[in-house]
Amino acid sequence: MANDAEQLGKWQPWHPGEVATFFSSLKAPWWIAGGWALDLFIGVQTRDHDDIDIQILRRDQQEFRALLHEWDVQAANPVRNPGDWPFLEWKPDTLLDSIVHDVWCRPQKTDPWALQFMIADTEADRCLCRRDARISRPLATIGQKTDDGIPYLAPEIQLLYKAKNLRPKDEMDFSKTLPYLSVESRQWLAQALTLIHPDHPWLIQIENGKIA
Repeated sequence: MANDAEQLGKWQPWHPGEVATFFSSLKAPWWIAGGWALDLFIGVQTRDHDDIDIQILRRDQQEFRALLHEWDVQAANPVRNPGDWPFLEWKPDTLLDSIVHDVWCRPQKTDPWALQFMIADTEADRCLCRRDARISRPLATIGQKTDDGIPYLAPEIQLLYKAKNLRPKDEMDFSKTLPYLSVESRQWLAQALTLIHPDHPWLIQIENGKIA
């Protein structure tokens, strides 16, 4: 979706602190995801971010849609034909189709995009990896918090999602984050990559414990 940003409208993403303030009334969990999650983990902003991703759980979707009651909220349509408008409006009091995992949000249609939801599925008390059903984590372990209480996705989980396309910014994010990962986080990432991408170049770097 990021490659379509110019065609679909400008982004003026919120800062994680603004997101935390806006979501402060919600009881449902959420986590800053994407490149921002890695910067929050490290403790410093290392690069500019074109958007801001927020992971929420599908089971809690109505709480978030209600908070955005008057916003323009558009769900990415994964089965669209070439040339079609890639979004379907997510109207209040409706449930997202089970294949939708990406939602763009802005206060009004004339405003820049502000937030992007990444919808995660769960089973009992576990969060499921949509790319491979063999990978899951207890909900209690999928995120961490900054010192001022902003929740963010665990860095090893975020790096697993970034490993698919290996864009320059993903390589940069991996390089800056690897030195800060605990032994347990490195082991989890290596095991997950071995399942999904067994020949991935990051595996050697994780094993060596340094950037090649």
